[in-house]
Amino acid sequence: MPIETDPILVVENLSRTYPTEAGPLTVLQAVSFALGAGETLALVGPSGSGKTTLLGLCAGLDQPTTGNVRLAGAGLGGLDEDARARVRNACTGFVFQNFQLIPSLTALENVMVPLELRGIRGAETRAAEADARALLARVGLGERIAHYPVQLSGGEQQRVALARAFVTAPRILFCDEPTGNLDGATAAVVTELVFELNREKSTTLVLVTHDAELAKRCSRVLRLRGGVAVEE
Repeated sequence: MPIETDPILVVENLSRTYPTEAGPLTVLQAVSFALGAGETLALVGPSGSGKTTLLGLCAGLDQPTTGNVRLAGAGLGGLDEDARARVRNACTGFVFQNFQLIPSLTALENVMVPLELRGIRGAETRAAEADARALLARVGLGERIAHYPVQLSGGEQQRVALARAFVTAPRILFCDEPTGNLDGATAAVVTELVFELNREKSTTLVLVTHDAELAKRCSRVLRLRGGVAVEE
């Protein structure tokens, strides 16, 4: 397999402004960086500094006021929401602070949701289910695949979310405070899994965190203050 040399994520002069009754509010201003395959980046800074806004723009969940994002070679600026969704489905995974599991689906069914969004059929379904089962076993939940989210602890739900994020072998994983709702011991387990899977799959990782120890695990840190990148 050839080594990928082009950046997986390119952010150029990115800004985001929202209208308010008091006038325009700029929450992100002229942020630029690039990430290659397998790199890890922590977005840090105080609450309200623009971290989650930047993450959403990088993932194509929102559009910037000015600037450009290239994700896996695709310029997101000229795409409508359906086209951006196709880019996300093709190359990204997500892990959120509040897990975002579907309550009516089992752990296994939750992990298979991204695969179903890709339109798998027939024999592909059996192979996809095998992949989902293997990932749940990998995160220590091989015996809990038939359990619903309400039957799982917070840490177990986050591990299901992690398996779901990696089941499509994403080229880039976006994490928004992935350990924010977990106790210290459980957060340590989830952190280890994130970085183990990152190394095994060569997945680029972008994570928002208030956890200084988690940020130290990343190869790069981008610090935001008032929507401006103040150091890296």
